[in-house]
Amino acid sequence: MAGRTRAHVFVSGTVQGVYYRANTRDAAHEKGVDGWVKNLNDGRVEAVFEGPEDAVEGMIEWCHTGSPAADVEDVQAEFEEPKSEDGFEIRY
Repeated sequence: MAGRTRAHVFVSGTVQGVYYRANTRDAAHEKGVDGWVKNLNDGRVEAVFEGPEDAVEGMIEWCHTGSPAADVEDVQAEFEEPKSEDGFEIRY
């Protein structure tokens, strides 16, 4: 798949209990991005976005703001080889 990329993202700040995951899922569906999002025990949110390069980069940008109630301090993104994610889900 030409132009498909995968980003592994960690978001820190006030990003749990503020509908960050649900909003991430909705934004990913809107942009046609596959992957998943979940809360980590240390208070961060971890996500994987896979899809067209511009859409994945758009999701990383989106993470800097996230849900309206979130207060994002930092977004770390690492690009990886795509692993054929299909659909987007919230993981627990």
